[in-house]
Amino acid sequence: MRVLDFTAPAAFEDRMKPPTQRQLRAGELIRHALTDIFAREEFADPDLHGKSITITEVRISPDLKNATAFAAPLGGDDMAKTVAALNRVAGFMRGRLSREIDMRYTPNLRFIADDSYDEARRIEELLASERVRRDLVKRDED
Repeated sequence: MRVLDFTAPAAFEDRMKPPTQRQLRAGELIRHALTDIFAREEFADPDLHGKSITITEVRISPDLKNATAFAAPLGGDDMAKTVAALNRVAGFMRGRLSREIDMRYTPNLRFIADDSYDEARRIEELLASERVRRDLVKRDED
């Protein structure tokens, strides 16, 4: 009789591990540096010119060679165009980042739209809806 093994393969388990303290520190260092660069730098790209960019989080690979930055323009206007423009200038940003941080390797940058504000607003609207409020009042009475 053959026994089925439902345990995850080792490669899958590696991808599911939480970030190490080293990754968290490096990500925060990069986030601060990117924020400073965006505050000082003027971009020729029309999709970035005059926009305030917020970097909410940077996740970095275990080997510290690839970083994913979650970005959003202030106000959330033209999110897709802004993120596409950020990915176009990622090489330039990597060069600026190499002057700001003291790491053995400057990681390759990839920008992703941060929709956590939209998600938080959606959850807040759900909690404020009449249906949910009605359920909460019934529980308080019990």
